Amino acid sequence: MLEFKKYYHMSEEEVNELLTIQQRVKLKQAIRRNKAKIQMGAKRARRKIADLDTLRKRSIKQAKNVLIKKFLKNKSKQDLSYAARGALEKKLARPGAKNAIQRLARKLLPQVRQKDRNKLRKPSGGQNAKS
Repeated sequence: MLEFKKYYHMSEEEVNELLTIQQRVKLKQAIRRNKAKIQMGAKRARRKIADLDTLRKRSIKQAKNVLIKKFLKNKSKQDLSYAARGALEKKLARPGAKNAIQRLARKLLPQVRQKDRNKLRKPSGGQNAKS
């Protein structure tokens, strides 16, 4: 059985492997249990500039989301059944899709880096600005 701590520290290739329905349900429960810890860690991370590995992971995730959007057209991934999500993961694991993800991630990396740099700048105007 896959535990949350093991999942959290897995490499990208290990995570991409197809999860069984039971593993998905267990993972969902574990994430729900550790929600507060995850949120605190994310809050701390938002205050820092991300390193190159993190930026690469983010750009890969964005590239995958672009491909998923293209595959699903107007449907949401959350609306799919576990079996359909598994089929989608298999589709993304094909060599052609992996190459497309890598190419797209490389193109998205400068945008992801710029977005990360901008998050620490002082807010200028907008709705939340104090007058």
